Amino acid sequence: MKQILLINDIAGYGKVGMAAMLPVLSYMGIPAFCMPTALVSNTLNYGEFTQMDTTDYMRRTFPIWQHLGFHFDAISTGLMFSREQAVLVEEYCREQASQGCVIFVDPVMGDGGSLYNGIDQRQVELMRRMLGVAHLAKPNYTEACYLSGVPYRRGGISRDEARRLLDSLLLLGARSAIITSCIIEGRNAVCGFDADTRSYFVHEYEEIPGQFHGTGDIFSAVLIGSLLGTGLALPDATRRAMDVVSQMIDRNRDVKDHNCGIFIERCLDILS
Repeated sequence: MKQILLINDIAGYGKVGMAAMLPVLSYMGIPAFCMPTALVSNTLNYGEFTQMDTTDYMRRTFPIWQHLGFHFDAISTGLMFSREQAVLVEEYCREQASQGCVIFVDPVMGDGGSLYNGIDQRQVELMRRMLGVAHLAKPNYTEACYLSGVPYRRGGISRDEARRLLDSLLLLGARSAIITSCIIEGRNAVCGFDADTRSYFVHEYEEIPGQFHGTGDIFSAVLIGSLLGTGLALPDATRRAMDVVSQMIDRNRDVKDHNCGIFIERCLDILS
């Protein structure tokens, strides 16, 4: 049975980050373990929040895990809060990757052309560093633009521009890459590059009105679960993750507080 380590923040209020990924991966039969990068009072979109950095905890925990011989089949990284964290995580990922661990990097930074509240250029540089250990990088379009240093184009991009943006992520060190929340030639889409087949792909989708936070984490969990648990190829796993997120959003249309995220527990049957 394959098992995964989630390295991400934990929000006390909000179905985002680990709180969004854990139930999905557990339902898909993949044991998930946790290394928090920070404890956050609530999702950042409420405008006011507090956080507790866990760098010292991470610094003391990784050596214990290594001494105990803990090994993971995959690691999924998310939001980082300091350069020291990024270095600690990068070194641990490299050590685990040398034993066959697959590294998934979600450079959580922003959306809609802007960085999230509390995120600055320092985090962009940290995420660029993390892409150097990624077997698969999973930024959204905004994050891909910040990572690559190319202008965000609200009206969308062409297929050729999408390929060049993917290539820029590969140049940063990622083996494979997908970019979510794109507009490609007038259509909402997710684009990707699959290193196993050396091929590019584009999946279109119909956007559901409204913005739910945590959908990127759900997407990541379904994608990873499909790759690890069922052995789907990257394009097929991406399509499945897109479809699941779409169905979960549709089921939560009546939720008034979209900042809190999707109530995943009432949607797990969609994964069956």
